[in-house]
Amino acid sequence: MRVGLHLAELGRGTPGDHSSKFVSMALTPQQFYAHALAAADDQHRLPLSRMTGWDISPFEADGLRVSRLRPPQEKESPRQGEDPNDCRSCERRDEGIWLDEHWRLTRIERVGVPLVLMLHPRDHHDLADLPDALASELGVLTCHIARHIEARPNISRAHVYRIGDGGAHLHMWFFARPSGQAQLYGSWLVVWDDLLPEYPDEVADEDADAVADALLRSYGGQRPER
Repeated sequence: MRVGLHLAELGRGTPGDHSSKFVSMALTPQQFYAHALAAADDQHRLPLSRMTGWDISPFEADGLRVSRLRPPQEKESPRQGEDPNDCRSCERRDEGIWLDEHWRLTRIERVGVPLVLMLHPRDHHDLADLPDALASELGVLTCHIARHIEARPNISRAHVYRIGDGGAHLHMWFFARPSGQAQLYGSWLVVWDDLLPEYPDEVADEDADAVADALLRSYGGQRPER
């Protein structure tokens, strides 16, 4: 009811009121900002999220505060690789620890968790314009990679992410969650990764090679010369 009333105040009507001019679409940037500010204080700071109260949060709520909510940008910043001719991922299409005709797998270095891998299409695609055939391959590859990461000793889970706000060329993240570290459960893992000291490179390299070799056996492809 509270949301419906707020939408009416924004000039969108309420979902249950068929006489209104309710339009089923996302809020405009200004409407979204106004909706968020309604829950903020006089300094435009929102309350701490429920997540900061979880026992897996890397931060203690006492003394923590939310950044001020900034007004929306008139135009979003362009992502790297919007122009395929200037795409760094396309320039590296033959690089990785594993590749086949359509895909390549790379290891991200200098991380805090045991292993971070990234899957990229070798040709220039983002998720929304990925052809159906490649989308099918992506689903199968994601399962194989996650399976092989979770088969490594002392790894409990493979977290999989696609964000895409910084790069226009599709890249799927695979974060290996270490066994026994209960604070690293869930969506805080990527924050813990940024806080933790750098994981031993030689150990991560060995695990990455093992995942690539297992993918070679289960899915095919090749291991590029290093």
